[in-house]
Amino acid sequence: MPKIGILKEGKIPVDRRVAITPEQALRIQTKYPDVEIVCQHSDIRCFSDEDYAQQGIPLTTDIQDCDILVGVKEVPIGQLLDHKTYFFFSHTIKKQAYNRDLLRAVLDKNIRLIDYETLTNSQGQRIIAFGRYAGIVGAYNALWTYGRRYNLYHIRRAHACFDLEDLKTEFPKIKLPAVKIVITGGGRVAKGAMEIMHGLGIRRVSPDKFVHRDYTEPVYTQLNNRDYNKATDGRAFNRQEFFDSPDHFEPDFSAYAQHADLLIACAYWNPKAPVLFTREAMAGRDFSIKVIADVTCDIQGSIPSTLRPSTIADPVYDFDPTQGTEAPAFSDEGNITVMAVDNLPCELPRDASQDFGHELLHNVLPHLIGEDQEQIIERATIAQNGQLMPRYSYLQDYVDGLTDTD
Repeated sequence: MPKIGILKEGKIPVDRRVAITPEQALRIQTKYPDVEIVCQHSDIRCFSDEDYAQQGIPLTTDIQDCDILVGVKEVPIGQLLDHKTYFFFSHTIKKQAYNRDLLRAVLDKNIRLIDYETLTNSQGQRIIAFGRYAGIVGAYNALWTYGRRYNLYHIRRAHACFDLEDLKTEFPKIKLPAVKIVITGGGRVAKGAMEIMHGLGIRRVSPDKFVHRDYTEPVYTQLNNRDYNKATDGRAFNRQEFFDSPDHFEPDFSAYAQHADLLIACAYWNPKAPVLFTREAMAGRDFSIKVIADVTCDIQGSIPSTLRPSTIADPVYDFDPTQGTEAPAFSDEGNITVMAVDNLPCELPRDASQDFGHELLHNVLPHLIGEDQEQIIERATIAQNGQLMPRYSYLQDYVDGLTDTD
């Protein structure tokens, strides 16, 4: 049976999350007594070395004898070990230029790479992700930003809270006027954002009522693809057709943009799909959105104001829609304030790790240690024995440097 090593995160900036918490490591050891699990020493993770030691998990500096190495973010190339099985978010499957050399190194070192993003069930649905906490922190940050912009209230940043329960103690301080909030998307991220709305007692209304009614209290609506995209030929919206041929559709978001004060963007975006709105639309007099929390953080994607990722340390900047340029945060009432932190779950690392590890234990590990009858591990394996797996052969031109797609 394999020996599993929990990696110290090596990527900069520092990521304090873990894929397996101390208590979960003990559960693995108990459930699979033939599996050995060790934890690499780390002074940065949200659970200390002592937390693992208290659960009886051995700590080590040398992980050479591990068969499977489990991390969160990309492992720096210089730290990759030959002939190992690695689990981490590689950020290579969309041919991201900045990780081309990482994938090359994986192939050169005969590493078996399994990317969390590619772990899916037979229906193609992801079975492990940090999305819920991206939505939770993204929505909280959106409200933090709105309060700062209008000097309405002052709440702690999410990363200054010990965990989600501590963050919830800030809720009574949030005093919103009768604002209208739009959340796009219907997956884990959007559901996480809706958790914050529910926790604050903000009423959900239908998309139609959102546009056609006025309210004396804050409200939000949640939009799916069908609500803000339409077929270019006027036919009724078909969800499967939208996924198969997104270039056959055009944006239909203007009615919401005219009535919303705050946008929390949580929807996955295909580069072939319509943008949510254009910069020209943002500069129009009837564009009423003043704060955008782009949780998806697609640079030059569906939201023109997302010029760059922001950071946990410096989470917001302004966008001047008349110039299409960045400006200092909260610098002019005519600007739109953007929150585009690209590693939101890191702000609540303990809860995010707990959630993620739970899915790893229940949805992934049985197929890794036992028989992979549903081909979950096989489908998610990007590279093995120095070669790309057939499912990921489309990455060969990327590896060979024949494409600059990022």
